[in-house]
Amino acid sequence: MRAQGSRPQRRSRAAARGRVFVAAAAMAASAALALALGSTSGAAAARPTKPTEPPRPNVVVIMSDDQTVQSTQYQKHVTNEIAAHGATFDNSFVNYSLCCPSRSTFLTGLYAHNHHVLGNAPPRGGFDRFERLDSDNDLPLWLQASGYYTGEVGKYLNGTGNTNPTEVPPGWNEWYGIAGPVNFYNYALNENGTLVNYGEQPSDYVDDVITGKAVDFIHRNADQQAPFFLYVAYKSPHGGPPHPTGQRCANGPPEPPPRHFGQFSDTPLPEPPDFNEADVSDKPRFVQQTPLLTPDRIAAEQTLYQCELESLQGVDDGVNSIVDALKSAGTLKNTLIVYTSDNGFLHGEHRIYTGKVKVYEPSIRVPLFMRGPGIPDGVHVRDLVINADLAPTIVEATQARAHRVMNGLPLISDTQHPRRELGRRLLIEGDNFHAIRTQRFIFVQYDDGEQELYDFQTDPYELQNQVTNPFYAPIRDLLSEELSHLRDCHRDGCARLPRLTVKLHYSRAPSGLGGPCTRGDITAQVIGHDRRLVTESDFTVNGGAVPPVITPPFQVVVPVRTLDTRHHARVHVTIDMLDGRELTLAKVLPPRCG
Repeated sequence: MRAQGSRPQRRSRAAARGRVFVAAAAMAASAALALALGSTSGAAAARPTKPTEPPRPNVVVIMSDDQTVQSTQYQKHVTNEIAAHGATFDNSFVNYSLCCPSRSTFLTGLYAHNHHVLGNAPPRGGFDRFERLDSDNDLPLWLQASGYYTGEVGKYLNGTGNTNPTEVPPGWNEWYGIAGPVNFYNYALNENGTLVNYGEQPSDYVDDVITGKAVDFIHRNADQQAPFFLYVAYKSPHGGPPHPTGQRCANGPPEPPPRHFGQFSDTPLPEPPDFNEADVSDKPRFVQQTPLLTPDRIAAEQTLYQCELESLQGVDDGVNSIVDALKSAGTLKNTLIVYTSDNGFLHGEHRIYTGKVKVYEPSIRVPLFMRGPGIPDGVHVRDLVINADLAPTIVEATQARAHRVMNGLPLISDTQHPRRELGRRLLIEGDNFHAIRTQRFIFVQYDDGEQELYDFQTDPYELQNQVTNPFYAPIRDLLSEELSHLRDCHRDGCARLPRLTVKLHYSRAPSGLGGPCTRGDITAQVIGHDRRLVTESDFTVNGGAVPPVITPPFQVVVPVRTLDTRHHARVHVTIDMLDGRELTLAKVLPPRCG
């Protein structure tokens, strides 16, 4: 195995130009400031100067492979080092729950039907398809063009290195990508254009090597003038060939690092209400044709689950090492850290074992944690988010410029208003279906005409398909109509939010009472193009709740006698919509005079 080296001597011309540009700009700014200070005296010297812009943050994205939300409870460093010092996104999803399409969405900010990577292998997917269609206009190039120094370590896209093992994709100043099969042992890394083979020793364990490369990158680049972007992509808990000695986690399950082997051998497989579902007569044919899990199959899932948890301890160790490296380098407070997975995984829910690329919650729901500048400690964001939001978030945080309109939304402001809901609806895609996910419902259309509709308010485990229930017919028809537009959406139309707002005004004060500045009662009303979809509006005025309004025109009148007339009137409204979206709005009405 190759030892950790020093900073690579060979830089791309673009990287060199970027660092020279940043350094020159900094020197010019310093000279200008010195000249200005030297030429002032007396009263002129006391003039306030424009405050210095805060430095742009470094960015570290850490991505696991096939990880469920449930498994993060066993990762103490993810919990203590990222979530506790940042934000947990409680409703985080992926657009296409398969490795290559999902990672392509991360790199482009686009839904799969817009970046056109629809599988892990040619002709519909894989590295070569991404390179042909999107590699000249993606996140690392945008960051590099804005002065960032970029690095990738670990798994990139399925098929990377199959055609040219030493190819370094555009946009990366440093590259330590797995070339060829992604194994725990006996694999090759393309290290900045040089192929390096790793063997069977404990020190060759792939996720530990990935961590070492990431830590080395941080130590070498933390004190440079240009900020850095580092993408760390682990293999775990994805399955793969075991160590040649053949241990308990052989024959497909992920191989844990030796130090964690057997750590979770007594941990039971979760069996939620949808596990090995008894009655699947309401489900599509492919589920109906799936037999109940046998005891042997359940035992295999048990072993798989335990091995996944053990392999994730290696990832968790890596998170701890990366955070420690940032801390020792003095740049932790100015680093945006993102932890997520490319997709979830099924372990017997609805009888589906060892699976993904399905529309059900364990497959499409993924962990997402962020810490960094502007993100409060320990907050939980309730609003729906999707992996198409990651690139817009990073672009906004770094003040870079994307060269396309992305399908997602930036998320930093969500962490600052964690209870706010924007009324989002997400597109979920697969190899044979399209679905629309709102806060309350998911509606699925399969290519063969089958459909599913679930109400998470009454059925969080998707046990009862409501698509033929007459009570849900208006909701089904509405979601079907919305999905027909969303499945072909482009540009910012994919993230379109409800067209609703709150209208506030004072009524005229009663005749003969007070002067011209006397305030009358306050009327608050929900208005806008989508008002026909509103089913309930819950108002608060200056923190005081008003009885819910469940009929048009969705307005309330607040008597002025109940308000402190010396201050602004602050109105918040939480809106429920027929399609299951939830929206929070706020507006302030100033005093009538002064």
